[in-house]
Amino acid sequence: MWKVDLHAHTIYSGDCLTRPEDAIAQARRIGLDKLAITEHNNLAGALKAKELAPDLIIVGEEIKTTHGELIAYFVQEEVPRGLSPQETIGRLREQGAVIAIPHPLDSLRRSAMGLANALEIIDQVDALEVRNARCVRPQDNLAALALAQEHALLSTAGSDAHIPFELGRCYMEMPAFEDDAESFIDALQQARPMGKESPFWPHLMSTWAKWRKRIRPIAYSF
Repeated sequence: MWKVDLHAHTIYSGDCLTRPEDAIAQARRIGLDKLAITEHNNLAGALKAKELAPDLIIVGEEIKTTHGELIAYFVQEEVPRGLSPQETIGRLREQGAVIAIPHPLDSLRRSAMGLANALEIIDQVDALEVRNARCVRPQDNLAALALAQEHALLSTAGSDAHIPFELGRCYMEMPAFEDDAESFIDALQQARPMGKESPFWPHLMSTWAKWRKRIRPIAYSF
């Protein structure tokens, strides 16, 4: 069985300072078989990481809609922020991406979709993220798992890493799959969410990353 982290960020997200090469090195160090790079509202980091480690990286995107965030895998074309959930899903479907709702019921995160908004589109997505290592309250992950089971949806799990330490904190244990959406979906049918929530302090590193980039922009090949 493979160990697959389905939610991680690099310096191409506004609240992260981790360079793609450092995320890749840490992923290999801890034995990840696949790592989804899911930058906020862009594909640049995922494409850069894929170029550096094509065997490891899944190209994804975490997209801020008008009513919370969606996350997608095997994305071919970047989807901009600020669209409705329905329009975002439509654009992702056109390119054959796998679509999930990240941290759907996180009660402390403003970007979380929340129950009412999630229920509006729950029959239009493939999966719910039921174990996110940055959910401060474990009961929010448990509630997401219950919601996925109630609606017979697939589950995903990821570290939501913004620093290398967080990688692999939550992950999927799943059969090997080819580098395409169809094979990935098939493997998710037999997958299990694993891992545990991160401590709180990595959240402070994200706040620092935002301020660091405002105070002194970082030169990097975007």
